[in-house]
Amino acid sequence: MPLHARRALVCFVLLPVLAGAAHGQLAPGWIPQQSDRPQWPASEESGFVSIFDGQTLEGWEGDPTYWRVEEGALVGEVTPETLLRSNTFVMWQGGEPADFELKLEYRISAGGNSGINYRSVVVPDDVTPANRYAMRGYQCDLDGANHYTGNNYEEKGRLFLAVRGQVTRVTRLQPPLILSTHATEEASQSVATPGWNEVHIIARGNLLIHIINGRLMSVVIDDDAAHRPERGRIGVQVHVGPPMKVEYRRIRLNVQR
Repeated sequence: MPLHARRALVCFVLLPVLAGAAHGQLAPGWIPQQSDRPQWPASEESGFVSIFDGQTLEGWEGDPTYWRVEEGALVGEVTPETLLRSNTFVMWQGGEPADFELKLEYRISAGGNSGINYRSVVVPDDVTPANRYAMRGYQCDLDGANHYTGNNYEEKGRLFLAVRGQVTRVTRLQPPLILSTHATEEASQSVATPGWNEVHIIARGNLLIHIINGRLMSVVIDDDAAHRPERGRIGVQVHVGPPMKVEYRRIRLNVQR
């Protein structure tokens, strides 16, 4: 990577950290020592609030044909009798966060296709006009075959912003530029399991990070100010295609603004 690109990347990644320090988010009285090294946090849940009660759809809205609550999970299912012609979402009704961290667990059938939308808006659906739950915005892509899991895909927008294993910069006048790679496709495909998986999404200004099972999947630096969403709604998806089932649980949100 050219030196100027490396410097730019360091600045984009460090600015949110420095901003956090300026707002007093570091431990009081902490003084860096020469021997200090990064550590796993003692508690990863400070500031996180559950936004799904595990029992009802209270606080969420979607088409009940496809969404229900079962055994503590938010379940999206497409059956042979309810095949879709366009994607549909169940959406959190609690706000439109800008900067935040979102953590949850998901499990998806082998042929399933889903995703977690954020900083999104509800849009008309030309294919299925009766669908009141179509969304446009950033998406952490998820699928049972693990072909796309971890990508940053802008639903109904600029499409693939980063493929897993990439750090990219998005501008208005050209396709997203790869600044760096941090994992091979083979390594990325092995991160998600057939069982429950943990997702951690971080959105800070124009920096978007997707982490699955503790592994970095994609980083987007979105410098396309004319088209990037600054804030928006959160929702999870069932996708057109064959019958599928996806489950979400332990959905927690930490909103900064």
